[in-house]
Amino acid sequence: HVQLVESGGGSVQAGGSLRLSCVATGNTNAVTNWGWFRRYPGQRRYGVARIDNNGITRYVDSVKGRFTISKDKAENTLHLQMDSLIPEDTAMYYCGVDTGAPPEDLDSWVQWIDSWGQGTQVTVS
Repeated sequence: HVQLVESGGGSVQAGGSLRLSCVATGNTNAVTNWGWFRRYPGQRRYGVARIDNNGITRYVDSVKGRFTISKDKAENTLHLQMDSLIPEDTAMYYCGVDTGAPPEDLDSWVQWIDSWGQGTQVTVS
């Protein structure tokens, strides 16, 4: 089992930046994909960005060119650099990992997640 703890959320004005971090502990050697998700009030989680153990990244169209996912392998820390933030980015952000072979589609990937963090709020005004 993997434990995940996010940090770095907050409130910013439109056009600003935030950097989210997620520290992983436990059986991280079993993880195949690492990623970030967001949930709007009253809705389910949606995939935002994913990185696999080969460094291959995927992004949902709405954040391409603005968000960058990265992973510090030595420290087992996942990051999400969020630039040019817009009010529509306001949501609770979660990191999640899987230990399988999920589909490429980030929305379908949500069902494959084995471990979730507690979430961190991002508010853009």
